[in-house]
Amino acid sequence: MLQVGDKIPDFTLQDQDGNAVSSSDLIGEPFVIYFYPKDDTPGCTKQACAFRDSLPRFKGVRVIGISPDSVKSHKKFAEKYSLPFTLLSDEGHKVAEMFGVWVEKSLYGKKYWGNQRSTFLFDEHGIVRAVWEKASPDQNVGELVAIL
Repeated sequence: MLQVGDKIPDFTLQDQDGNAVSSSDLIGEPFVIYFYPKDDTPGCTKQACAFRDSLPRFKGVRVIGISPDSVKSHKKFAEKYSLPFTLLSDEGHKVAEMFGVWVEKSLYGKKYWGNQRSTFLFDEHGIVRAVWEKASPDQNVGELVAIL
């Protein structure tokens, strides 16, 4: 998993509108990347809406959500909940693997692979300044706002 002091890896993914967004496009302003398991599920919706509702308190820090869902799924999710930030589609989970958040999970004894809910705060140079591994959908945004 990326740690404090690491530089953001190079990647390009499509956003909810089908536009290419590269990690190099993010350099120049502080930003948050949060990885979540799936669009329109209870925990992921709670976390996304918390980011939406707290965005004015982010003081110019850009927010980007990444999940393995499709561009079409992201578009529907963003529209349904009026999410005013970028959602990136990582269908091949390449970027999740780069960040170290693509992990084996277990639900009711059944094993599967997916995104571990994790959040990374980057400075304007693309250097990790804080990491929330196994972020809580209830507390993550409040913890992030507290250090901004």
